[in-house]
Amino acid sequence: MPPVNWSGTVYHGLPVNLLPFTEKPKGNYLAFLGRISPEKRPDRAIQIAVKVGMPLRIAAKIDDADKAYWETVIEPMVRSHPNVEFIGEINEHQKADFLGNARALLFPIDWPEPFGLVMIEAMACGTPVIAFRCALVDSVEEAVEHIEWVLRFDRRRVRATFEKRFTAERMAQDYLSLYRQLPGTLTKAARLRPIKGQAVDLQIVA
Repeated sequence: MPPVNWSGTVYHGLPVNLLPFTEKPKGNYLAFLGRISPEKRPDRAIQIAVKVGMPLRIAAKIDDADKAYWETVIEPMVRSHPNVEFIGEINEHQKADFLGNARALLFPIDWPEPFGLVMIEAMACGTPVIAFRCALVDSVEEAVEHIEWVLRFDRRRVRATFEKRFTAERMAQDYLSLYRQLPGTLTKAARLRPIKGQAVDLQIVA
């Protein structure tokens, strides 16, 4: 972005207690959460699940613009594979159960995703993620090869990684750190006018 004076990158974060940690998932399924659209590649998720012989649960909305893609590509794939279940769109309250009880989340996108919040939502639940190079792996075959390895992940370490790297508190601290490095920013403590005889110290970031 040549016109932009790029000062730094701050990764998204979630409230640390937004989604509970699930150490022992009740389901033995892979999860796909998002939209039914060509760039999200639910077809890849289905191919991966079929190749590894695991159930796949798809929680996704279908926008009007993507109805033809659903009707001609994805719906026939769902109907032809008994291990694939389309459960439709879920709300925020259902995410903890859906993601927390999955063995892994599939994120097989086919476009340069700026940041997939669903990945850190899964990690908050302790659920590991398999994503494509627009995240992690490059092909369906490579994703299939990594399934067994991912299923052995210590879910406590997945949650710990979320708490270290992807909380809202960490995001806020990163923004503050970045702002304080900008030219013209004041970081010295200043004293406000006394209010009712009491002076209050204030850290100024301007």
